[in-house]
Amino acid sequence: MIDQAVAEGCSAHQAEARAIEQIRKLGNDVLTDWAEKSEEDARRKAQQSDPELSHYRKKLLSWHSTYGEISILEQRLRQGRRGQQVRPFCQRAKVKHREYSLPLQRALVDFGSEESFVKAARQTREHYGIELPASGVREQTLTHAKTMGAVEHQAPKQPAQTVLTGMDGSMLPIVETGTGPSSDKRKEKKLFWKEARLCCARSKDVVDCVYGATMGSVNLAGLVWRQTTEAAGLGPKTYAHGLGDGADCIVNTFHEQFGSGKDSKAKFTLDFYHVSEYLAEAAVVLAPGATKEWLQEQQGKLLENKVQAVLRVLEPRMEPPEREEAPVRSAHQYMSQRSGYMDYAGARAAGLPIGSGEIESGHKHVIQERLKKAGAWWTYPNAQIMLQLRTTRANNDWERYWSEFAKN
Repeated sequence: MIDQAVAEGCSAHQAEARAIEQIRKLGNDVLTDWAEKSEEDARRKAQQSDPELSHYRKKLLSWHSTYGEISILEQRLRQGRRGQQVRPFCQRAKVKHREYSLPLQRALVDFGSEESFVKAARQTREHYGIELPASGVREQTLTHAKTMGAVEHQAPKQPAQTVLTGMDGSMLPIVETGTGPSSDKRKEKKLFWKEARLCCARSKDVVDCVYGATMGSVNLAGLVWRQTTEAAGLGPKTYAHGLGDGADCIVNTFHEQFGSGKDSKAKFTLDFYHVSEYLAEAAVVLAPGATKEWLQEQQGKLLENKVQAVLRVLEPRMEPPEREEAPVRSAHQYMSQRSGYMDYAGARAAGLPIGSGEIESGHKHVIQERLKKAGAWWTYPNAQIMLQLRTTRANNDWERYWSEFAKN
């Protein structure tokens, strides 16, 4: 093949394409040859260890690999005339008919964790030259996504002095299939949106976050939040710096999991940019000709912990309660109800962030890029296990899963 490529004067790209094609054929030949010899050896040794094993029948055995489909004739044995059927090669090689090899499973899950199952099947054809159904990619991806729940992110050996942590929700498209008497379950399906809660945490001294996610209750989300923060280095003497949009369920869960009060080594800080969004809407009413300047002035006061001064600016122009569109009143209520979580001066002096951008961006690259693709709807169980898959990849535990868990 090389000599022919030289004679034809092909380009480096054409030579590489030919080499890939030949390597695929060679890989298939090597695996087929190995399987035939291994089948013969396994059968011979099985009969030597048990003389009562006799030939039963030969059947075609095939499985999928990254080099294409591997097929051999497998000699099956039987214990006596009516005894149990024995398959020495399958037991030794740990392979079943129509199964996918572990390297191929890894490739399929790799593609299926990022793209739709249909597109993942196309990528398999593009990169491995093998044709597989989208249903096969789906089955392998969901199977491993389920078992990835056993992977726990390994916490650092030394607890962190300070951890940054947050939790927020993201709505996912869920479908419930029909359970009624109709034969067409599609007519009875229900489509709705359900919240998935994402947690993230990292030591102040590191860059990468540790993620956790669940579609369970608020209480379960709190436990996941605690576990995620512990995996990031939370210890008995660690200071926990919480960040979020100030939703009651998030603030309450933070205090339940990390403590509250003056003696607590945990403090929640309201996301500065959420406050700024409320003030920006109020600025349109209060300073229509100088909204940017007005907003910057109020932000400067907040950074100096002059929350009451900002509230006093809002109070005289608050809309009456009966008005539906009330940006000034909304900003005042949002800030006054959460004024205890706006110690921006203290956070900045300690070198701590005042924005929850990490958890916001986490929603996009951990959850939404895969689970909120156009036209995608998930059953509740599948959405939950896909969250496990996505967080395992985001936590850089992908390699550990395949080396320690997938082979069991």
